[in-house]
Parts: sequence; C-alpha cells; structure tokens
Amino acid sequence: MAQRTHLGDADCAIAQALDVVGDWWTLLIVRDAARGLHRFDALQRELGMSRKVLAERLKLLVEAGVLSREPYQERPVRHEYRLTPRGRGLLPVLVALQDWGDTWILGEGEMTATADEASREAERVHALRGTRVPPLLLPDRFGGTGDPVADTPFTVLYFFPGAYARAESYPPGWAGIPGAKGCTFESCTYRDQLAEFTAAGATVHGVSTQRPDEQREFAEQERLRFPLLSDADLALTAALRLPTFRAAGVSRIKRLTLVIDRDRTVREVIYPIRDIEASVRTALTAVRAAASTA
Repeated sequence: MAQRTHLGDADCAIAQALDVVGDWWTLLIVRDAARGLHRFDALQRELGMSRKVLAERLKLLVEAGVLSREPYQERPVRHEYRLTPRGRGLLPVLVALQDWGDTWILGEGEMTATADEASREAERVHALRGTRVPPLLLPDRFGGTGDPVADTPFTVLYFFPGAYARAESYPPGWAGIPGAKGCTFESCTYRDQLAEFTAAGATVHGVSTQRPDEQREFAEQERLRFPLLSDADLALTAALRLPTFRAAGVSRIKRLTLVIDRDRTVREVIYPIRDIEASVRTALTAVRAAASTA
C-alpha cells in the first residue's frame, strides 16, 4: 500500500478532506465514476494507471465511503465501483476545479458564458460526439424527476445559463457576461418550433442549474410545452464535463446543445453558440439528417 502522509489539523475541514481526496489520481477516479465508468478495467484503460495503483486508490475510496463496491458478476465474482452520496457530494468540487482550469489555465482569466471556437474547452465539448450519456435522473419543475434522454428516436438537449420570470431575479451584471444573454429567446425559439422537432422524431429538453421552482415560474410565464430539468446538484454537468462559469455564487452551464439518439449516444454537438436562431436550425437539421440514415 502506498505511504500516505496524514494531515494533522483535525479542526480544518479542508485538511481533513484532502486526507481523503488529496491525491490527484483519486479525484480523477471520482471524475470517471461520475462519467459512468464503474468497472476496474474500464477505469484502468481510461486513466492509464497501473493496476496496482488503481486497486490501492479504489480501496482507499471505498474505505472512505466515497465509492461503494458492488458485485455485478458471480462466476468469477467481479465488482464495480459507484459513487455514494458522500462521493456525489464531491461533484461540485470537480466542476469548480474544471471551471478554474478553463478560466485561468486554458483561458484568459475572464468570466464568460461562451468560448472561442478554437479553444481546448470547445475541443473537449466537441469530443462528446460519439460518447454515451450515462443514465441518471434530474429534478423537473413538477416535483418529480426525468431522464435527460427521452424514449424517442432523438433528444435535443439544450443547456442554458439561466432564465427567470422576473428581471430582478437575474444576477447583477448578467447582461455584461459574454454569452449569458438570450436564454429566454432560446427557450421561446424551441417552443415555437417544437412541432417541427416532434415531426422529425425528437423530444426537446432544456437543462440549467437553476432550482426547479425557478424553472417552473419561467416555464409558466413563457408557456413552454417541453420539460426543463434542474442540474443544480451538477450530476449531469460533471458526468459530461460540461463547461461552466460562476455568477452570484452559482455554477452555471455555458450555452450548448447536444443531439442524442435513443441509445444515449451523442450525435451532434453545437458549441459555442453565437447565433441562437442558427443553433436551433442546426439542431433540427442534425435530427433530420440522423433520422434519414437511421
């Protein structure tokens, strides 16, 4: 077993947390578990670490209650590793680290709700094409939960920073954040073209990190006829490594759109979005093109 240095500050929650997840391999394992990689071989292939080191880190995370070890095969017995509630509590930490890296390492240190087309952030988002959206449920505005991927041939999943029924609900300086404006217009554009998406075999879902009650108030005001889902706990954001920015103390998803098939595979990625109307047309064109080859 690898030697670990235990941090002695018993009263500092930061030190105590780092005693569990201070190793960089450990956080990468949590990242990939959030992405839907649960089995030893899949984690080993993705991370490229030695089997010995991976086994040590998995054992540590199970002992710390961050992962649970669950059997999925009897002969021979094999296990997979899934995030516990304690482990899911680390997702905002991962999203904050990614946001910091996008802003200060890959970016120019400026708050923005968009990205340059040639940026490494945009490259990471476009790499979602061909990957699968892991199964999970998000709160909806009616007090229930919903799967981001519908049981229809295609799902158009548009992510937006935030839309509110009342102007005073927007964070201070919202209009000055590049890419933040336009969420109401985007939602209403999908509303007005919903029949065309339905005819093409697609369900439209909107996702933001707002609370369900905020989404409900907005949807009722704008008479939206499709689901809005809340990723306030950042489960989907962490699973797909979506780009975020922080405003008014809240992590918010940058504006982007995914076209996903019934098998949960991402068929098209639209990011960054400079022209909202054009992005909706691009999504509809992508659905029709995918339907024609299905």
